[in-house]
Amino acid sequence: MSRAPYRDPGLLIPAGCAALLLLLALAGPLLAPCTATAGSLQHRLLDPGSPGHPLGTDSQGRDLLSRLILGTRPSLIGGLLPVAVATTAGTAVGITAGLGGKITEQSLLRALDVLYAFPGVLLAIAVATLLRPGLTATVLALSVVLTPAVARVVFTEVQRIRTAEYLEAARVSGAGRTAIALRQVAPVVAPVVLVYASSLVGLCVVYAAGLSFLGLGVAPPAAEWGAMLDELRPSLFTHPFVAILPALTILVVSVVFNTLGDALRHRVGDRAARLPQGAR
Repeated sequence: MSRAPYRDPGLLIPAGCAALLLLLALAGPLLAPCTATAGSLQHRLLDPGSPGHPLGTDSQGRDLLSRLILGTRPSLIGGLLPVAVATTAGTAVGITAGLGGKITEQSLLRALDVLYAFPGVLLAIAVATLLRPGLTATVLALSVVLTPAVARVVFTEVQRIRTAEYLEAARVSGAGRTAIALRQVAPVVAPVVLVYASSLVGLCVVYAAGLSFLGLGVAPPAAEWGAMLDELRPSLFTHPFVAILPALTILVVSVVFNTLGDALRHRVGDRAARLPQGAR
């Protein structure tokens, strides 16, 4: 018997951590002990535990704890917003391909195949290169990368249900494709799409940090984990712990969202297993 969500530690713990990260992103300016850009060359590359700097300072003498906290907002925006955009666009494309005629289906699927021909990282770099570096470029580039994957998942689900009796009844009753898509199909595919989208957040956080690391995303002196990692790279051999702090932060956040996605997938899988055969 499956546990209730509020009693399942496998779901509750990562969900709580994700909620804390979102709260930190919102309240970061209030929680950070220092500003993100104020530094002092006299206090550059201080080791963790230094007075007034629990995690040390970077190469410009800026407090690392403050920059990590203030970097949460742009880093999470770069991880969450592209997933939201891709989920919306991919769901629309997938349902259109699934419910449309053969020509519509093949046209959309072949267009998705063109995007699939490029590795995700290279496609993100190519799109970001065409735009002005910043958070907007990160969001647009990653949205282009993720949309085909979401559309494929949605199309597969629509294929599975498009011959269901309740859809045939809706067609016979005179409902149009738009009404069927919004009222009959979207509620059925939504759980699967949301679970899949949650599993993409961790990957998207890493991609967003990678674009900033390459100078295609958020640029210094703004606090962003990927940009911070690039700034601290020359200090890797002289002050390794200070230099790897942004990387450890990216790793922890990615693990949190990946664990949350796995837990949600198990919950949806358990629920689907209990559905009557005709409702699947």
